[in-house]
Amino acid sequence: MLSPWFDTPRGQYILAWERLQFDSAVDDVFGFNAVQVGLPGIDLLRQNRIPLKAHVGLDDGCSLRAQPWQLPLASQSIDLLVLPHVLEFSSQPHQILREAERVLMPEGSIVISGFNPLSLWGLKRALRIESSEYPWNGKFIGLLRLKDWLALLGFELNGGRFGCYVPPFPQSKWLERFAFMEGAGARWWPIAGAVYVVRAVKRTLGVRLVAPPWRERPTKKAALVQVARKDNVIHVRRVERR
Repeated sequence: MLSPWFDTPRGQYILAWERLQFDSAVDDVFGFNAVQVGLPGIDLLRQNRIPLKAHVGLDDGCSLRAQPWQLPLASQSIDLLVLPHVLEFSSQPHQILREAERVLMPEGSIVISGFNPLSLWGLKRALRIESSEYPWNGKFIGLLRLKDWLALLGFELNGGRFGCYVPPFPQSKWLERFAFMEGAGARWWPIAGAVYVVRAVKRTLGVRLVAPPWRERPTKKAALVQVARKDNVIHVRRVERR
């Protein structure tokens, strides 16, 4: 299980950054039902205000016991689904995403975290150092591949970030001594962060959001457009449109 690994110095380093990203990603998602798959001891929905929340998985502490590729949930019943490091430690990552598409409402959101193979952490795994231990025994999935998988299922990426540029030292003192690499990495090699967190929205043909009848005049809304940027923000920026 990956959960105990997050109690190690390496795990604490990764978790501290990922908590901030999940907090930001789920804060503005609204609806009635939110689900976190895996890691029941780590609440990554804590900043979300959806009233009904559940943890799904086979680990102790999950409120609903099930495999992530066989969710006992009704189709189009979930507004927010988070998958923290679920795909790279499963033998059926494609089926997990297909199941996520099934249970999400139209315009529902999915937030995914993963280890980046194009990083110092990915290099350590490629060299098969500690290959039988977490997280090196997982199959790291590159962001471009993940984006292709999501696009095939009708998801549109609308936010994300790379992070954690310090080498995978096992001791806290070395992780702290090399903390200067965070700023340098984000500036000079932004796509080489150890992990990424991305958010995508399920788009459905024929679905159109209707404004409330009491809104008499159009207001400016923030739209997300794809751009190429040289920082660790993943290909999106906000623009104003009428």
